[in-house]
Amino acid sequence: MAVSKSRMLPKFLWALLVLVMFAHVCNGFYLPGSYMHTYSKGQEIFTKVNSLTSIETELPFSYYSLPYCKPQGGVKKMAENLGELLMGDEIESSPYRFRMNVNETVYLCTTNHLKEHEVKLLKQRTRDMYQVNMILDNLPAMRYAYQNGATIQWTGYPVGFTLEGKDDYIINHLKFRVLIHEYEGTDKKKASGYEIVGFEVRPCSVKYDADTMSKNEMYKSIAPVNCPKDSAESQIIREQERVSFTYEVEFVKSDIRWPSRWDAYLKMEGARVHWFSILNSLMVIFFLAGIVFVIFLRTVRRDLTRYEELDKEAQAQMNEELSGWKLVVGDVFREPDHSKLLCVMVGDGVQITGMSVVTIIFAAFGFMSPASRGMLLTGMIVLYLFLGIIAGYVAVRMWRTIKGTSEGWRSVSWFVACFFPGIVFVILTILNFILWGSNSTGAIPISLYFVLFSLWFCISVPLTLLGGFLGTRSEAIQYPVRTNQIPREIPARKYPSWLLVLGAGTLPFGTLFIELFFVLSSIWLGRFYYVFGFLLIVLLLLVVVCAEVSVVLTYMHLCVEDWRWWWKAFFASGSVALYVFLYSINYLIFDLQSLSGPVSATLYLGYSLIMATAIMLSTGTIGFLMSFYFVHYLFASVKID
Repeated sequence: MAVSKSRMLPKFLWALLVLVMFAHVCNGFYLPGSYMHTYSKGQEIFTKVNSLTSIETELPFSYYSLPYCKPQGGVKKMAENLGELLMGDEIESSPYRFRMNVNETVYLCTTNHLKEHEVKLLKQRTRDMYQVNMILDNLPAMRYAYQNGATIQWTGYPVGFTLEGKDDYIINHLKFRVLIHEYEGTDKKKASGYEIVGFEVRPCSVKYDADTMSKNEMYKSIAPVNCPKDSAESQIIREQERVSFTYEVEFVKSDIRWPSRWDAYLKMEGARVHWFSILNSLMVIFFLAGIVFVIFLRTVRRDLTRYEELDKEAQAQMNEELSGWKLVVGDVFREPDHSKLLCVMVGDGVQITGMSVVTIIFAAFGFMSPASRGMLLTGMIVLYLFLGIIAGYVAVRMWRTIKGTSEGWRSVSWFVACFFPGIVFVILTILNFILWGSNSTGAIPISLYFVLFSLWFCISVPLTLLGGFLGTRSEAIQYPVRTNQIPREIPARKYPSWLLVLGAGTLPFGTLFIELFFVLSSIWLGRFYYVFGFLLIVLLLLVVVCAEVSVVLTYMHLCVEDWRWWWKAFFASGSVALYVFLYSINYLIFDLQSLSGPVSATLYLGYSLIMATAIMLSTGTIGFLMSFYFVHYLFASVKID
């Protein structure tokens, strides 16, 4: 037996090595998420604008909430999927028009005299460091800043800037640099032309003579403009000022090919540190968990082997002198407290885990790249809806196993369908009222609420009920031992068992906390996250560690004659959610120091609570199911009269 296990360990190591190599490949390969467009010389291309965003407030606002120029045909909404709407993206048409491979400097418009509320809003957005986000051919505008001799890469450009903490100046002139690659058509379907492979912007503030500029028509060519270095030549924000908006565009031929055009966005700062720190953490946790697992297996196997080698008389004598986990044979499968809630949480945990695994696998293969804006969230929602059938099946089958009957399965299925979505709905509704009060585009519209309710009750609930019905038709899991009518008294302990359960969450947390930092940074600091290959490895390792930790603690509780293992097995691994939430608070205090105001902090904590709840249900379910099958196997392996 020991020989076969020693042979299996190198295979698992090789499998992990292959996954690490696969992760590296996944980071470099992705499906672009949209079809390649080729443009002929002089063809008109219009940019799009997304919501104004800030890492200080995390409250997105509409681009046209500020006095910017509007397109001639009116503003048109251009959001493409459910994920974009839920993320607060408000993609709209803009007046910025380019003509392919034509360099020009163009006048847009001149505003009316700025009113008091417009000046106040512009100054507030400027001081809150709001960024304007533009999109050209599905590429976000990129800006390069130079600080302390280093080049810093940003997406978007600021609404304005403040000098010496006094006067505020608006960005009203944009220097665009569009990288193009000349494409030579190889077939009749795809004609020759130019592909857009880069989109850069350099913002300026220029003081114009508004009366002179307002005489021009939109898109009239003007003389090239140099960005002023003196604040006296910049456009100040104050009442009764009229602001003229202009831009210039330069097309530059590039060797970058269309499939590689997102590479510049996906290069993370400190990439080498990112890769090596994660790999080091993964290997340490893996070997630590592997050692615990091997020692534990050898201990249990030796215990079982010693018992099986005894003759019948010795077994009978040993049964009279039983100690440890064998003493709870008549209570180990006794129905736990709040058994319905346990079944519901396990069902929801299976649903969340399945959604996470499938989503990350698809993302690792490149089907959900950043180019497909909002697709990651849309895919997660669709997967969650359709995995309701598995959640209902698992919950009802567990209910049948505990109760010995199918009675009440409809109630269990309904609770499964409404438990986690209900928690998310309550939190999002509270946050939505806060966003509505702030007039943010991050607020979910009433119409979208109806769409979500329709998806919930027309797809998720029926599929969960169907899964529950299938669970009633499946065979219940048979216990290997009978349960006594009178529960056995549990010996008193010097310290509460829940203390050990809470402490057990530190090992799973050690598996994911480094990756958690990068995920939080991508969400709250506006960075692109695309190392889904590594995230897949972290997820697989987390599953292994959660299973091991829960099994070890279950065995320890049984050894001290504590037969109430059900909930403790769930929270032994599920307690990692507590550490995730505490780490989120730590990240808010020490890494999001720029986040300002109680509204922004409330939003952050609300979304962190949803994330922690999902992690608790997922990791708790993994630990509980593994512990359940371990206990079933353990007591099925020994015959005790």
